[in-house]
Amino acid sequence: MNRVCARNLTSLRRAVAALAAAAILFTSYPAAATSRIKDIADFEGVRDNMLIGYGLVVGLSGTGDGLDNSEFTKQSMIAMLERLGVNARSANLTAGSNTGLKAKDVAAVIVTATLPAYARQGTKIDITASAIGDSTSLSGGTLLVTPLIGADGEVYAVGQGQVSSGYTASGAAASVTKGNPTSGRVANGAVVEREVGADMSNMESVQITLRNPDFTTARRVSQAVNAFLGGDTARPTDPATVRLAVPSRYRGNTVALLTDIEQLRVQPDQTARVVIDDRTGTIVMGENVRISTVAIAQGNLTIRITETPQVSQPSPFSATGQTTTVNRTDIQTDENADKKLAIMQQGVTLQELVNGLNALGIGPRDLISILQAVKAAGALQADIEVM
Repeated sequence: MNRVCARNLTSLRRAVAALAAAAILFTSYPAAATSRIKDIADFEGVRDNMLIGYGLVVGLSGTGDGLDNSEFTKQSMIAMLERLGVNARSANLTAGSNTGLKAKDVAAVIVTATLPAYARQGTKIDITASAIGDSTSLSGGTLLVTPLIGADGEVYAVGQGQVSSGYTASGAAASVTKGNPTSGRVANGAVVEREVGADMSNMESVQITLRNPDFTTARRVSQAVNAFLGGDTARPTDPATVRLAVPSRYRGNTVALLTDIEQLRVQPDQTARVVIDDRTGTIVMGENVRISTVAIAQGNLTIRITETPQVSQPSPFSATGQTTTVNRTDIQTDENADKKLAIMQQGVTLQELVNGLNALGIGPRDLISILQAVKAAGALQADIEVM
């Protein structure tokens, strides 16, 4: 009896400790700032696989490959017809005769697909067909049976079906194009023939991989998992990986363990970073971006020259004057004298930084130059990533 009571007391203490740890963990961060583990991490073995294949699209209305320019399309047609019992090579062996294979109703395509994790035999997946010859449109075509192989060279799916793509309509003086006519999709166009072998039921440990590696986030994930399971079962091994030992009560039921864990909420941490796309002038700044005290001035000299030629005509019935063109030039300069020197105080927030830079009246292009100059001066406490 005493042993039973001691065992129950020990279990009760563990439960209370787990609840206390969970309460401390989940009250440390605002609910609005937390994310589910399934939204910031992936689990070992749960991944997609890329498939690729080569096929033919038939039934095109004169928008297929020109067989004189696309030798691979002609060879593929001959090989396909011979497998179907049609002797398509004899017409081409005739001296100077290629009349049998000149139709522009066929196009060679590369077919791609994504094999979802744990897809079973008979499952249908979407595929994409993209022209590789001089075809101008795949609209209205039908993809013939195409084996789709993985990185190991094995066939995992077979695709076939009606291709849905954009179109082009043209007339004598205008044309309209919608979407990309030379690339289309076949909804549920491939059937999975081979499964990717993976058994999660007998796993003794599981790796949780962060999509954005970070030491702090990895530690918070392990803390959340340990607080839920009531033990030291999860440990971060690097900024991107948390290794979880499967508890005894989940042995043989790893799916239930991952289902419970993926719903836990943590607060992801992130490095202060400024991402710049110089081509489009796009700037994205994280909330942790800070700057030291710095003075910023921005100004450009703009010279605008406007030519307005005018016609000068002589008086009516004049015998000596003639009509001529008189040049009129208007030159304006703008030295941006209204742009003042702005001072950014140390430790300003992202909102204050944006407000201060907007007060200078500058655009995204100039803002990129300013941020890079502030970083070069050592006053920007963040990484700059140029795309």
